[in-house]
Amino acid sequence: MLLMVGELNASHLGVGGPSGFTAAPIGKLGLRFDRAEFEANGRLKVTEIIALGPVDITRNVKIGDYLTRVDGAPITGTTNIDELLENKVNRRTELTFASASDGTGQREVVVRPVTTNTERNLLYRQWVETNRAYVERTSGGRLGYVHLPDMGTGSLAQLYVDLDVQNQGRDGVVIDIRNNNGGFINPYVIDVLARRGYLNMTERGRWTVPGRANLGQRALERPTVLVTNQHSLSDAEDLTEGYRELKLGKVVGEPTSGWIIFTWNATIFDGTSVRLPRQRITDNRGQNMELNPRPVDIAVTRPIGETYTGRDSQLDAAVKALLADLGK
Repeated sequence: MLLMVGELNASHLGVGGPSGFTAAPIGKLGLRFDRAEFEANGRLKVTEIIALGPVDITRNVKIGDYLTRVDGAPITGTTNIDELLENKVNRRTELTFASASDGTGQREVVVRPVTTNTERNLLYRQWVETNRAYVERTSGGRLGYVHLPDMGTGSLAQLYVDLDVQNQGRDGVVIDIRNNNGGFINPYVIDVLARRGYLNMTERGRWTVPGRANLGQRALERPTVLVTNQHSLSDAEDLTEGYRELKLGKVVGEPTSGWIIFTWNATIFDGTSVRLPRQRITDNRGQNMELNPRPVDIAVTRPIGETYTGRDSQLDAAVKALLADLGK
């Protein structure tokens, strides 16, 4: 069946069977370790502490410390730390850290490990905050930044929060939909970006605010630029098309995936689930958007390994383009 799906070459087709296997939950600490140090010497040296993770909130561990024990069990070159953290999610877990590889500066740190999904979300938000600081720095504080990881209601709600709290004081905002795996909220996002102000309101003794926002309607009312890549797919491509068609700003980065066709799930008698295409998406020129990526105005492909340099050439180009538009 999977070979047939490949031959049909429809982006959202798929088939999957039910599974009775449930893995034991593994507790996550919000830490990353030095791989070379572990492979060479069997020691877990901390290289990253994920913001707001179980270890970070203790404020008692720093980069360069060594994790030596988990609930009294020593860490060696043959230790599988996942085994030590099995079934530890949200349970009191005692960790032993040392300041040096010889074990000096030992101390006990008590945490409650989180799920893999929680740690992934924390890591994602840390990435967003890093990008926001990057855009603020490279734009001289003039531009804000938001990222949409998908096109679901949770991401829409987070977009409202990020725009309200982080970006209303900026001259413009970078809208990032790289690696967005789709959903259905593109018209709601477009509305927020496309609405324009037409009056302001000033309460006696207070400041002046846009009328739309004062009356409870979501509206950014700022110039924007959109950043896409080849992993922006499905409803993210609908958003890109709407953004370009309505001429809301420039699109920077890489053309989208060309993966846009609406599907529904059908379950057959043995529990197998099959995704079936049921709705074609076309642009205003009648072009089928499936297998036709949405183009960009400014093409930028990040070179391999750029993340290790602390640069993001796509964000650099987006900032440059938006500042140029503001200058006009």
